[in-house]
Amino acid sequence: MWYLGPGLRRRFFSQWHLSVGALAALLVLSTPAARADENGISFWVPGFFGSLAAVPQQAPGWSVTSIYYHTSVSAGADVARSREITLGRFPANLTANVSANVNANVNLGFLAGTYTFATPVLGGQASATLLAAYGSNSTSLAGSLVGTLTGPGGATSPFSRFDSIDSSLIAFGDLIPQFALRWNAGVNNYMTYITADLPAGAYQSTRLANLGIGHWAIDAGGGYTYFDPKTGHEFSAVLGFTYNFVNPSTEYQSGVDMHLDWGASQFLTKQWQVGLVGYLYQGLGCDSGSGDRVGCFRSRVAGVGPQVGYIFPVGDMQGYLNLKGYGEFANENRPAGWNVWLTFNLQPAAPTPPTSTRPRFTK
Repeated sequence: MWYLGPGLRRRFFSQWHLSVGALAALLVLSTPAARADENGISFWVPGFFGSLAAVPQQAPGWSVTSIYYHTSVSAGADVARSREITLGRFPANLTANVSANVNANVNLGFLAGTYTFATPVLGGQASATLLAAYGSNSTSLAGSLVGTLTGPGGATSPFSRFDSIDSSLIAFGDLIPQFALRWNAGVNNYMTYITADLPAGAYQSTRLANLGIGHWAIDAGGGYTYFDPKTGHEFSAVLGFTYNFVNPSTEYQSGVDMHLDWGASQFLTKQWQVGLVGYLYQGLGCDSGSGDRVGCFRSRVAGVGPQVGYIFPVGDMQGYLNLKGYGEFANENRPAGWNVWLTFNLQPAAPTPPTSTRPRFTK
């Protein structure tokens, strides 16, 4: 029977989009063409959680995760119109048809520090994480507006315009703290988490490309991992919900969002892991606020793709590399495309079992 050694029974960051098993809600991408809700942008980046998300870390102490993330996405008239309104280029008295596209390419580096406590909390393993992001966002919008302007007294006049906007930015993103609890019961593992967005990143409502979302948000959820170290079979799923506060720059409040991240894998050896990852993101509540001129604007997107992981020793620590990618589909009021995550995690290795102090007898 193939056996996965105790040093591999750990929480992996296959990862934060990352399928960060451990960072779970760390990242807050505010790439104007990257996600949903206001302008197609959400706090949660689907794919944060992945394989072994609910498995406790083997040893308490500090661990660090670094991630390279690339996404290339595009959106049609629904997101383009929302962006035109936010940028102030869509007059309030304009009734128009929009024929436009938004395209974005984002390259980000994430650094997350996690401290795992030795003292159990509610019988589980507690951990606290802080994630920061730095990188680039290049976004473009091109298309036409054709309609009528309504003047004083209800008089109307024809209106048409072609817009071509390019915006690029290299800056820091928002800060993401997270607290999580994990429990192990044989092959069954459970977790719960709470995270938030601290709007400290680069954001201007009148700029097309941003690396912050411009408002506070809080997200919480729970997950499950089935992991049999003897066979190497693994499956994980994490369900969460996001509550968004009002964006003070636009007076727009995104609705409540639901996200489901999952991963399934097989350990081929003690070091190599292969499998699939996926996610489903769905807006549940309608957007609102005095700045909402697009209506309910519920968003949806799904994604699926492959993953591969490799575990190796680094001195007295344990290293883990994970590469995963998603192709997106079934999007509504939200950009879609593809994204790739390359994650490196370094954490304390499992403690060495103590040697027996019982005397040895020989004949």
